[in-house]
Amino acid sequence: MYEYEYTTVVGEGVSVTKYREHREIIDRRAKEGWRYAGWVPSHISGGDIVQFDLIFEREV
Repeated sequence: MYEYEYTTVVGEGVSVTKYREHREIIDRRAKEGWRYAGWVPSHISGGDIVQFDLIFEREV
């Protein structure tokens, strides 16, 4: 069985959304024993994904 945790990443910028922290979050969570499992958009505005959740899992 697995447990899951979600971390929200918010983009920066007006016309072009930029993400800066996602790689650091994935690396940090891996050191804590979590495996990156995927992502899901959590807020879309004007056709751009401006916020998404990173999904992490580990065995219980």
